[in-house]
Amino acid sequence: MAAVIDYFDILEADVCLRVNRLSGIAAIRGFFSVISRLGDGGFWVVMGLGVIMLNGSAGLPAALQMALTGGAGVLVYKLLKRHLVRERPYIRHAGIRCGTAPLDRYSFPSGHTLHSVSFTLLIAEFEPLLLPVALPFAALVAASRVILGLHYPTDVLMGAALGALLADASLALL
Repeated sequence: MAAVIDYFDILEADVCLRVNRLSGIAAIRGFFSVISRLGDGGFWVVMGLGVIMLNGSAGLPAALQMALTGGAGVLVYKLLKRHLVRERPYIRHAGIRCGTAPLDRYSFPSGHTLHSVSFTLLIAEFEPLLLPVALPFAALVAASRVILGLHYPTDVLMGAALGALLADASLALL
């Protein structure tokens, strides 16, 4: 597995370096750092509360399902990171700057993207009125991870795929 990870690290290094140059602009780095921090969970808590506010007590089961799906997402990405141990781009490649402090050491998969996709898909099911806010935010979170030098594009893509699988599994339980 280490050989596969090394292969992709090298394959994606140039893209990471080019995209990460954007973080050299203070305003862009600041903007995406805020997006990243909101993606730590605060934004999604507000979206869950929005589901409740728009639906009253009927929104409580949806918010609970979002929370449980989020918990499952934490378990999945932590398990994968612990076993796959892919170093973050800013650690592995000279010239890639770390735009904000990471929550943990390893990069694969992107937990921020996993949660953004899973929560956005759940919001689409439970309260589509929130999609005009949730969908662009999820895209910005995914972009922030590469711009800030914290993830490779494949980390983000796999995080998105896992998030979609988690949301689908969660919705299948309805």
